[in-house]
Amino acid sequence: MHDHTPPRRRLLTRSSWPEARHVADVLRTETVGGALLLVGAVLALVWANSPWAESYTRLSDWVPWPGGARWHLDLSLATWAADGLLAIFFFVVGLELKREFVAGDLRDPRRAALPVVAALGGMALPALIYVAVVLTAGGDGLRGWAIPTATDIAFALAVLAVISSHLPQGLRAFLLTLAVVDDLFAITIIAVFYTADFHPLPLLVALAPIGLFAWLVQRGRAWWWALIPLALVTWALVHASGVHATVAGVLLGFTVPVLARRRGSATPDGDSGHRPAGGDSGHGGLAAHLEHRWRPVSAGVAVPVFALFAAGVTLRGTDLGALLADPVVIAIVAGLVLGKSIGIFGSTYLLARFTRAQLDEDITWPDLLGIALLAGVGFTVSLLIGDLAFGAGSIADDRVKAAVLIGSVISAGLAAAVLVRRNAAYRRVALREQVDADGDGVPDVFQEPGRD
Repeated sequence: MHDHTPPRRRLLTRSSWPEARHVADVLRTETVGGALLLVGAVLALVWANSPWAESYTRLSDWVPWPGGARWHLDLSLATWAADGLLAIFFFVVGLELKREFVAGDLRDPRRAALPVVAALGGMALPALIYVAVVLTAGGDGLRGWAIPTATDIAFALAVLAVISSHLPQGLRAFLLTLAVVDDLFAITIIAVFYTADFHPLPLLVALAPIGLFAWLVQRGRAWWWALIPLALVTWALVHASGVHATVAGVLLGFTVPVLARRRGSATPDGDSGHRPAGGDSGHGGLAAHLEHRWRPVSAGVAVPVFALFAAGVTLRGTDLGALLADPVVIAIVAGLVLGKSIGIFGSTYLLARFTRAQLDEDITWPDLLGIALLAGVGFTVSLLIGDLAFGAGSIADDRVKAAVLIGSVISAGLAAAVLVRRNAAYRRVALREQVDADGDGVPDVFQEPGRD
């Protein structure tokens, strides 16, 4: 008798070799960016609590263009960092999302299901925990329900690189993809729930520069003197509409083609025969070219500067007992530490329990628990949502910043406790993955039967 039972599908399997190289490149850049982000956050905390705290406040509140009120651009430096520089970060996120859906693991619905389900679980449960805690305490602060739902890509990847260097590539790719999907939902939340004073006319007018930007990039034109002005006009119009201006970055990122054009067609450099490095499908398009150019700006400048102005929580004279007893603070910390880890781990377990999917043979459930805990490192988007929910510079906003920092540190510490122990167990696996017996430049493990 033949067994016609379909084989069980593996969760968190190793990606293809091109995808593995892409993840490695992103990890290298985001690790540096995460370290700079950490430096910016620590500098902000030290400066805001030093005898020179007043200079930090003055710098944050300084308006470089007071005459910009007509165009809604009379913004402080801190607001420019959150609304302006962070748009670069979201442009790169948009490129990454487009790449994942067109040429990455998310193009395969079977592979896309896991990070999407995990991301949804890792966002829904923190929001529910936040709402439950706040309602139990009287209901004040419900507007901040989305604060603990976000995972910070740069920070989480940086922590992962520091505490563990030998984890299976499937786990690293899972964290990256999860964080990317998480950002997509977070952007949607910002656009839908945190847009005040909506003005549809500027948003409709913004379709013109977006369309022209899309037309140029679809033709393979990466003329900076044309694309950057179009991006700035788009940003200004989206900002004037009342929608958070960082959404402009995502919209522009989505217009950029991922796949390389046919031979003889125009390329990002305007030459008919030249292509960006990386000729494999999905890695040689204009999206790869622009991501290569702008990811260092995002990770090395935009996000660290945002952290410098966003993380300056003044604790001088603060009643720490009252801070830690604040329902909003408790809700955020619980959402990041418990909600994220339980939501991601639980949704992945349920997917394996009620479908024919199971973990890859090289990965254990404790490994996944460590990654789920690490996803509780929320910083950039969490702080941004806190600003939008309670108003930048308010007392509630300062407490939100403190809560995000506390929750992120606890999550990183718990993740380190799990992953550092697991790291040693994978050293033998790492040695195996480096073997290239046939000398073709591709590790043999990526050429095993059943691999992409």
